[in-house]
Amino acid sequence: MNKEFETIGKLGFGFMRLPMNGSEIDMDETNKMVDAFMEKGFNYFDTAYVYIGGKSEVALRESLVKRYPRESFKIASKLPLWDIKTKEEIDKIFNETMERLGLDYIDFYLLHSMNLDRFKQAEEMGAWDYIKEKKAEGKIKHIGFSFHDSAEHLEEALKMCADDTEFIQLQINYIDWESDNVQSRKCYEVARKYNKPIIIMEPVKGGSLVALPTKAQDIFKEVNPELSIPSWAIRYCASLDGVLTVLSGMSDMAQMEDNLSYMADFKPLNDTEYKAIDEAVKIINEVPTIPCTNCKYCVDGCPMSINIPRLFSVANQNKKFGDESKKPYNMRSYKDATKDKGLASQCIQCGACEGHCPQHIEIIEELKKIAAAYEE
Repeated sequence: MNKEFETIGKLGFGFMRLPMNGSEIDMDETNKMVDAFMEKGFNYFDTAYVYIGGKSEVALRESLVKRYPRESFKIASKLPLWDIKTKEEIDKIFNETMERLGLDYIDFYLLHSMNLDRFKQAEEMGAWDYIKEKKAEGKIKHIGFSFHDSAEHLEEALKMCADDTEFIQLQINYIDWESDNVQSRKCYEVARKYNKPIIIMEPVKGGSLVALPTKAQDIFKEVNPELSIPSWAIRYCASLDGVLTVLSGMSDMAQMEDNLSYMADFKPLNDTEYKAIDEAVKIINEVPTIPCTNCKYCVDGCPMSINIPRLFSVANQNKKFGDESKKPYNMRSYKDATKDKGLASQCIQCGACEGHCPQHIEIIEELKKIAAAYEE
């Protein structure tokens, strides 16, 4: 492993879910959080061109770059390819990122939220060549990518760019470890096979692994009543071999203080703690959910273009981690799932989907429940 990588603390500060005053970032609270993080000897900060509408990079400049010596921290940012069509646009975004951050060089630069199709796009528009050029110029120290796709596609991508990739950012957490959709374990194993250091994102799955079923929480509290529920998720990730840092998107000082309380003197999980996590995962997975296998047979014939499997996935996440007597905790996920597709309430009850469903799900009734929960 690169010697510089060994200077990175096991906890990284994700600048995506910062404290807010309405639509503006609360800079007083953010400054306090940065100070507490730095005081404990941590130094890795993760942002992106698109976070908080571009305000995240600016906030990092004000709270960190202007207030601390350059050699005392590492900054990562990311290039979004989904809205880019030319190499000139890449150059514009990179220069804007550097201006927002107030930097002469950036420590870690990533192609953002990659999948196999985006890797092909990156090759076609010269995105890899561009960031390699910037590295040669000294504007970037290390290049890599964040990844959201299957392990099979990760391996295909690495066959294209393994020589240039210095690290990979992956979604890993204990509930997604054996997930057929996220494939945390399988992606982790591919990264290890290619000897790529790993940065972990979503260790608490967007906050899902904080609001666990009571029985799952009781298991953790029985083993160690002093540790917070999110601490189990972050320590699980930090205990994996080959991990550079675990990103936590902290939103207030209380979350920062909690994370620092167990990560400042990090101790890997022991056998008893691993068994407790296995038991908690079983409890979470036993929660009754819509038995959708994501075969997508229902999608092609839907006249309203409703992404039925995606809506079922959103609803199932709320069943597992939310309180169904309250407003769903994952409203943002529902909005993302319906941004370019039909709403659950737009179902015309034609029944075409149910005729194709191998699991014989009462899709129309389930969509009614989803519409009532997420749209009213």
